[in-house]
Amino acid sequence: MSDIQTIVDRVEIEALRGEFTDAGMMRDYDRFAALFTQDGAWRMPHINVEFVSREEIRAAIERLQGLWEFFVQTVHPGTIRLEGDTAVGRAYTAEFGRMHDGRSNLNYAIYHDRYQRTSDGWKFAERVYEVRYLDATPLAGSAPGPVREA
Repeated sequence: MSDIQTIVDRVEIEALRGEFTDAGMMRDYDRFAALFTQDGAWRMPHINVEFVSREEIRAAIERLQGLWEFFVQTVHPGTIRLEGDTAVGRAYTAEFGRMHDGRSNLNYAIYHDRYQRTSDGWKFAERVYEVRYLDATPLAGSAPGPVREA
């Protein structure tokens, strides 16, 4: 693989990770699921759940996002190791939010990823979410109301 192709692949994988966060926060469930291969897996061992297939992933993100009054996730660059048409990597996340039932959550976590090059570009073959820090102290702030245009 040429040096230029390596750079392109890294940029595309980084964009994929950014799309994951954006699609989740914007509640674009179809786009979120489309970021995975057809048989892709999204695993969260800390709550003993896994979703395998775009259909399961789409249903899961809609159900999970429906639990939150507000939710914010930021993703930070990690590692990417290219291996031809596959790659592995890690991305670091910070999340906080409050659920409709009043519970709050602040955590820092790592996504352990496997990527696959497809005819539609790079996709997640697997994302495994590892929580490294969790704080359930009630959040003092609140989500602002809708933005009003002048």
